[in-house]
Amino acid sequence: MTAEAFMVEPVGHVVGGRVEPTDDYWGGTQAIIRIDADRFTPDSTKGLEAFSHLEIVFRFHLTDPTDLHLGARRPRDNPAWPEVGIFGHRNMRRINWLGVSRCRLTKVDGLDLHVEELDAVDGTPVLDIKPWFTEFGPRGEVSQADWSTTMLSDYFAPER
Repeated sequence: MTAEAFMVEPVGHVVGGRVEPTDDYWGGTQAIIRIDADRFTPDSTKGLEAFSHLEIVFRFHLTDPTDLHLGARRPRDNPAWPEVGIFGHRNMRRINWLGVSRCRLTKVDGLDLHVEELDAVDGTPVLDIKPWFTEFGPRGEVSQADWSTTMLSDYFAPER
């Protein structure tokens, strides 16, 4: 397999909400996804208000590029949890620094999408915006590692 590089241009940026990425307490976080008005018109959001949730692809722009770990490591460096390979994590220490988040859409105001519980911080480049379709959710039985359930127990709890 050969390496293939490609360029991705943000369609917008996160405005407001958190200013620092943290591991937990994203519940109730409110922000705006501001779509680039130089390239898009309000027609680009037409019909979006019919959806309750969006799936957002973004770039972890605050990640230290020297802090990558492509092998296995313990989630949150917790010695009680097993070593897990890079593709068994969803954290920001990734080769392409891409994140995916599902958030609640509360309002469409032209090119401003008001959202809740988007776990991206102010200034985050947004690479793509997709409405959430129930039919694209998991099919069949869902399972996950016990450590992930424990680790994420406060992830969407209200901010303290």
